[in-house]
Amino acid sequence: MIPVTEFRQFSEQQPQFRVLKPWWDVFTDYLSVVMLMIGVFGCTLQVMQDKIICLPQRMSMPNQTILLPNKTELVSPAVPQDMHEMMGLKTNLDLQQYSFINQMCYEKALHWYAKYFPYLVLIHTLIFMVCSNFWFKFPGSSSKIEHFISILGKCFDSPWTTRALSEVSGENPEEKDKKCSASRAILNVSVEGNLDDLEKTQSLKSIPEKIVVDKPTASALEKKEGEQAKALFEKVKKFRLHVEEGDILYIMYVRQTVLKVMKFLLIIAYNSALVSEVQITVKCNVDMQDMTGYKHFSCNHTMAHLFSKLSYCYLCFVAVYGFTCLYTSYWLFYRSLKEYSFEYVRQETGIDDIPDVKNDFAFMLHMIDQYDPLYSKRFAVFLSEVSENKLKQLNLNHEWTPEKLRQRLMTNHNNRLELQLFMLSGLPDTIFEVTELQSLKLEIINNVTIPASIAQLEDLQELSLYQCYLKIHATATSFLKENLKVLRVKFDDSRELPHWLYHLRNLEELYLIGSLSPDASKNVVLESLRELKNLKTLSLKSNFTKIPQSIVDVSSHLQRLYVYNDGTKLVMLNNLKKMVNLTELELVHCDLERIPHAVFSLTNLQELDLKENNLHSIEEIVSCQHLRKLTCLKLWHNSICYIPEHIKKLGSLERLYFSHNKIEILPSHLFLCNKLRYLDLSNNDIRFIPPEIGVLQSLQYFSVTCNKIENLPDELFFCKKLTTLKLGKNTLSLLSPKISYLVLLTHLELKGNHFELLPPELGFCRALKRGGLMVEDALFETLPSEIRDKLKTE
Repeated sequence: MIPVTEFRQFSEQQPQFRVLKPWWDVFTDYLSVVMLMIGVFGCTLQVMQDKIICLPQRMSMPNQTILLPNKTELVSPAVPQDMHEMMGLKTNLDLQQYSFINQMCYEKALHWYAKYFPYLVLIHTLIFMVCSNFWFKFPGSSSKIEHFISILGKCFDSPWTTRALSEVSGENPEEKDKKCSASRAILNVSVEGNLDDLEKTQSLKSIPEKIVVDKPTASALEKKEGEQAKALFEKVKKFRLHVEEGDILYIMYVRQTVLKVMKFLLIIAYNSALVSEVQITVKCNVDMQDMTGYKHFSCNHTMAHLFSKLSYCYLCFVAVYGFTCLYTSYWLFYRSLKEYSFEYVRQETGIDDIPDVKNDFAFMLHMIDQYDPLYSKRFAVFLSEVSENKLKQLNLNHEWTPEKLRQRLMTNHNNRLELQLFMLSGLPDTIFEVTELQSLKLEIINNVTIPASIAQLEDLQELSLYQCYLKIHATATSFLKENLKVLRVKFDDSRELPHWLYHLRNLEELYLIGSLSPDASKNVVLESLRELKNLKTLSLKSNFTKIPQSIVDVSSHLQRLYVYNDGTKLVMLNNLKKMVNLTELELVHCDLERIPHAVFSLTNLQELDLKENNLHSIEEIVSCQHLRKLTCLKLWHNSICYIPEHIKKLGSLERLYFSHNKIEILPSHLFLCNKLRYLDLSNNDIRFIPPEIGVLQSLQYFSVTCNKIENLPDELFFCKKLTTLKLGKNTLSLLSPKISYLVLLTHLELKGNHFELLPPELGFCRALKRGGLMVEDALFETLPSEIRDKLKTE
């Protein structure tokens, strides 16, 4: 006999998959073991005992004359048959004769069902067992199941699960752990067979002890545990994306269940019809009179009685097995197993953002619920973005301590103490402990939540949000309304603009950077800007085709308007006429071909910048004479070919930018703007500087680098207030000794010319030092040594 313990491997071949076995699969597994034992028992009897025993059978024939032994007379047929003695052929092989008869009758007279019943039971049971576990072995499904079980065990054992559930439900973490301890012990048995993934996780057997250890520190996770939970969130995300794509697990389980039902019907059908063929007495008619002298035999099937009982018992087990499979089929086809709702978990835990799942992910969770619904509840924690964000926040607070944040403080161009954070998973709560912070710059940070604790930053005046998705507490909004002076927002879609920016009544500077549709007034909803009563500076870097009407709403107090249009043609500028209080206007990269006429209505304008447009002619500049306060005009980075003589009427100009154009000739009337202090003519095609430049007695900065100038007029050196003179990358070969007149010169650029030597009169430029003299080293060596030493001294 085969010991029963040998069959344990059939029921415990993959114990880690036990959590995916509902009660009916467990029940049918035990039934399979019982039916397997029946088959093995029958087969053992077949092998170890005689199968059939046969004896000759007396047959009465009418008018038959029977020869009695040791008598010569004939006996009348009227003599009773039981008085006659049966005689066969006398040999010395009696044992071999009956063994041969038994074998012949077993093969020819015994019904095939009686002969092969135990083997049929064995084969059918093995098929049942294969069908029950095939989806655990099939390559396309086993990998998903193993991965799922591995993640499930880690999620169930994670301290973050207990913390998250206790926080949202208001339960004590210790009570929550005690409630889960029994189920954890079961899961430990289930996962002990997984030698690859689950051995790396913390042993579930140690959980009761771990609960005791964690009691004093239930309010905080260790850094290592937080990192493990963070990795679990990523694993669950990737696993969900992978498993929700298909339904192979569901299909495999349905197919194996349908196959078991069909097998059940087949077994019941033919066994019910053939079980009666298992008889104790079997009549055998074998023509072997030549060998034995008999033709008819009566045989006894020695195991018929036992096989008959076993067959009826087997049919009962198969019937129970089949009805269980029918119930499984009902459960499969009359429930939506390819969709799983966490509604009960959301209601019980209060975590409202746990998503419903589908396909194989949903099917496995349905199977888990049949084992223990607690697994799904604890697993759901790692599907929640709210839970993940809380964990990220906790890890952030561990990583970014107040001391570390203070080390990153820097002073920005507005002379404010600034903290810049880049590409973090969130906003550390520890920021609000750095109370000296004045400017906060956040770049590419998702899920930024500004809590009410921002009110602790009493000195905060400047906030920069570059591609950050922001949520803000109502109390924090009130704080920003009162304290924020400068706001910078960079976005990809106008819908990402924070709605609260339109209510910052003390805001003075607003910078918006992002792509907008042509009809900006509808997409940006700038009508709300009228509430920004103190707004003085507005910068818009976008793709306008017209100046939004809503900007006019702040025209009474707006002083600086900067429009960077990223190459989109700005065609409608009439709204500019209403912004009479503007002092600075920048229309950069707006594809303008002319100076907009609306500009000439801005009588308070002091600075006009038309950089990177498509200006070829600036004849309209004559109208700028009405801009009495205009002191700075920037027409750089265009395609201007000449400067009209009307520029002389701009008598108030102090700074003029004509660099990066196509100017060839400098008109003498340009130098009638005698208030010029800054003149940039670099990167043009200028060959000659008129001597009238000497009129500019207020000139402090003069640049003609990257031109084609061959000579410098001596009148240039009469501009004795020059501090910066840039002459690099021209074709100059001689520097006049009158350079000595420029006693205030601090920066002189001469690189890229054809000079052979430098005049020693450079020594009279008392403010000029070696660091401010941009010249080749070899050319510098042509100066007398005492001059060189003087320039090198600081």
